[in-house]
Amino acid sequence: MNHDSYPDAYIREILDSCRVIAMVGASANTVRPSYFVLKYMLEKGYRVIPVNPGQAGKDILGQRVYASLSDIPEPIDMVDIFRASEAADGIVDEALALEPRPKVIWMQLSVRNDEAAAKAEAAGLKVVMNRCPKIEYGRLSGEIAWAGVNRRTVSSKRPVLSGGGFQRLGLGKGRTSN
Repeated sequence: MNHDSYPDAYIREILDSCRVIAMVGASANTVRPSYFVLKYMLEKGYRVIPVNPGQAGKDILGQRVYASLSDIPEPIDMVDIFRASEAADGIVDEALALEPRPKVIWMQLSVRNDEAAAKAEAAGLKVVMNRCPKIEYGRLSGEIAWAGVNRRTVSSKRPVLSGGGFQRLGLGKGRTSN
């Protein structure tokens, strides 16, 4: 996989199929990017499980925080890494030890570890690096265009308000956002 450029279909398939996300490096600090991403993905209907040893046993946005991936008592589909690039290798090792294994390793903006990516891909996992699922969801659903951002997606479809004064878009065929 070329980790410098991802096809929209690849990202869309990941965001469409992964419903349970373990966020390693989640923060309870409301001004941290991980807090924003956690909140956004929850609002879109994903189950997001915060992982942060310093916050273990507490709640962030109503979600129980775990110290490590192995402490999570349910299967996860995706591991979202909000840690330094050097930490990704150990996090991938921990993810690969899970049973069942997650389907995806996602490294946040500015997080790139080619060795960790190769290890995950060799084990059959999909990998995304240096991207944010919140941004990608917003771009692919059309939400990000509302703010005047070029989302690199052209459509002749006119978005329709879904009620309550909010417009909520989904990612793909027949799917509406939660």
